[in-house]
Amino acid sequence: MTESPDAQASKTEAAEAPSQSTPEPAAEAVTEEAAPVAEAPVEEAPAAEKAPAEEPAEEPAEEPAEEPAAKAPKAPRAPKPKAPKPGAFKAPSPVAVAKQTTHTVVAVPVAAEVPEERFEEALAHGLVEDGKAFVIVAEERVEVGPAADDEALKPYAHAFFELEAAVERFHARLASAELSPKDIDESIATIEAVLTPVSVVGDLDTLVERYAAVKAEAEETRTRIHEERRVAREAAIASREEIVTTAEALAAKPEDKVHWKNDTATLRGLLDQWKEAQRSGARIPKDVERALWTRFTHARSAFEKARKHHFAELDRSNADVATRKEDLVARAEALAQTTDWDHGARGFRDLMNDWRNAGRGRRSVDDALWKRFQAAQDSFFEARRGAADAEDEALSGNVEAKEAAVVEAEALLPVKDLAAAKQALRPIQDRFEAAGRVPRADIARLSKRMAAVEKAVRDAEDAEWNSRNPELEARATGAAAQLHSAISALEDEIAEAKAAGKTTKKLEESLAARQAWLKQIEGLA
Repeated sequence: MTESPDAQASKTEAAEAPSQSTPEPAAEAVTEEAAPVAEAPVEEAPAAEKAPAEEPAEEPAEEPAEEPAAKAPKAPRAPKPKAPKPGAFKAPSPVAVAKQTTHTVVAVPVAAEVPEERFEEALAHGLVEDGKAFVIVAEERVEVGPAADDEALKPYAHAFFELEAAVERFHARLASAELSPKDIDESIATIEAVLTPVSVVGDLDTLVERYAAVKAEAEETRTRIHEERRVAREAAIASREEIVTTAEALAAKPEDKVHWKNDTATLRGLLDQWKEAQRSGARIPKDVERALWTRFTHARSAFEKARKHHFAELDRSNADVATRKEDLVARAEALAQTTDWDHGARGFRDLMNDWRNAGRGRRSVDDALWKRFQAAQDSFFEARRGAADAEDEALSGNVEAKEAAVVEAEALLPVKDLAAAKQALRPIQDRFEAAGRVPRADIARLSKRMAAVEKAVRDAEDAEWNSRNPELEARATGAAAQLHSAISALEDEIAEAKAAGKTTKKLEESLAARQAWLKQIEGLA
């Protein structure tokens, strides 16, 4: 047997039917239903892909692998509107509404509150014959169910207005709620289940025309939502791909190019970005996400493995450096006790070179060892300075005698009588040496002055020897004769060239050079 009109109306509205005692406008009817869930569930990492076993200890314990899919909270229910006043439903008729190109959502009451004139108008589209109820659609009678008399048509009319309200609520939800394609398909299926086969009595021609417009708009909305989701999905995949590519680039860096602190922080930030994309980003296909997550975890594992290897090697290297520098510190502390100042100074110089070649270790250890090394070095050189100062004070008495010898030697200059100067200089030099050592500040000053006197005497001796050297004189005389001959020949050539009107520049340059050489040789002679 055909379902009762009330049961059919209940199916039509799919848990949306408002109370019979409280009619609501179609534009507000959406508040009587549970708001559709927003289609942005959180995508979690595939369960099969857990975080690598060698995760850094300091990284968050949780991995983006298998968290319950978070659902968007339901929209809060709007306050229930008050009952309408009489005449509130004298809005445009369904015929007028169906003809509007923009499909404006109008207030459509539930059947119990429909004005009597509209109820009668709906009943006019039905009839009872042979215990059956019929509705007139496109001038044809369509059976809708059993009916004993005309009074039995009223439930079918009630169902018609419930269906009409459901169509308008569906239209309102298209504009005011975030429906998913599934919600749209379910709403369309629910309405069409009442329209086919027909189970209501009313102006179905107008209602079908109105529903066709609403359905067309719903299908456009569904297409738009599908496109928006496609674009969001592609953007989400591109974002995840960028995260994975960045992680793989970090993992592929040569070890000497990695900045371990910054790159580790970057990789952790990429993990946070992945989690955030799961929580708030668009859904992506599970197989795509699983493949990207696999690449991401492999990159992180490779980077972490390289990081652990690097710091293990660094620890070994630091230990070796610390051992070498500990030995150098021990040697420096032992050398600091010596009073052999020359040996100690050379030893500390060699230790310093060894320290530079020992390499760099952990900063805290290096700093502590360097403080000990520097303390030993400072102790030695401070002791040496103290000893030198004491020695200088003890030698200060020799300065006067040494200064007197230097003044006496300087009195021999300039050298006029070489033999007398040499004879007088020898005892002065003996007294200079016999005066003994002097303080460091006076050594260079006095030695330089005495060396200047000695050099002046040697220069005078060399000049006298050269002036009386027969070999040098013969060599100079022979060279002079050759130059005289060459000069004479050049002068003749220049005269001939001038007479012939030729250039004489090169000949004159040669002549000038030989004349200069002759002048030098004649000076020696």
